[in-house]
Amino acid sequence: QRKAVTMLRNIVSNILEFHNYLLQRTDARVKDYPLMQSPVEMTTILLTYVVFSVYVGPRLMANRKPFHLNTAMVVYNLSMVVLNAYIVYEFMMSGWATTFTWRCDLCDTSSSPQALRMIRVAWLFYFSKYIELLDTVFFVLRKKQSQITFLHVFHHSFMPWTWWWGITLTPAGGMGSFHAMVNATVHVIMYFYYGLSAAGPRFHKYLWWKKYMTAIQLTQFILVSVHISQYYFMEKCDYQVPLWIHLIWIYGTFFFLLFSHFWVQAYIKGNRPPVTVDKPKQNGFISDDITVVTNGKHLENGVAHHYSNGKILPGKVKEV
Repeated sequence: QRKAVTMLRNIVSNILEFHNYLLQRTDARVKDYPLMQSPVEMTTILLTYVVFSVYVGPRLMANRKPFHLNTAMVVYNLSMVVLNAYIVYEFMMSGWATTFTWRCDLCDTSSSPQALRMIRVAWLFYFSKYIELLDTVFFVLRKKQSQITFLHVFHHSFMPWTWWWGITLTPAGGMGSFHAMVNATVHVIMYFYYGLSAAGPRFHKYLWWKKYMTAIQLTQFILVSVHISQYYFMEKCDYQVPLWIHLIWIYGTFFFLLFSHFWVQAYIKGNRPPVTVDKPKQNGFISDDITVVTNGKHLENGVAHHYSNGKILPGKVKEV
């Protein structure tokens, strides 16, 4: 029993020591931004999101009719188009379209107007990931559990969690911020697509380009991977946190492989079942079950997953 108590004390002591270390390492320029004071707040929010998405939400809606939230979804998606377009603009004006070389761009540790502008937009990109959790909330309330896949939940929770560390240690991340700008650019297109889809059947004729959404995603990962790969071929690049370089390269390559697999299965081998169509509902309308998932996911590797008693189970490939 004494050994157990001693072990517990050591664990708590190590956690507190690491927490104090983080507080000391947190960039002074970002300390006063919301959700940047400690990893506890953001971890709590994201864990709550996971529990709601996988367990609580589906059970609350089990014996309820799905909500018809098309108006709210149109407003939400078009608002996200505007927000992401602003993020792209700010990334460009705070370095990528002004002073960056697009090669070995180091983290800016100064308090210059450009550095502070980069910090603001990097934090805004990070904060937008919490707003995007509403994607899943809409799925839950509309009883679209088949679209709440493992990778959907994992990506929506893991990305803001990892970005907290990046914003904490290197808020003006230089070449490490390129993937965020590209991702925000893709989200402008994605949320515009979502907005048209939610607007009703009369707009679905304008969604003929849904096939190319996967191509847009593949292009995103190619751009990110190629850009960050330059680091490995430069004679000298004193980027302050090489770990970010390695993680971004792994991320870009991993998702490129997933999307390539989906592209082959869906558009070369043609392993796509017919589009499912919801039946007309009272106070509603017929709507195609069109699925395009933001944040670098397009039906998560082309695999739809289905709920059974709150558990996420693998299903078949659905048309995208």
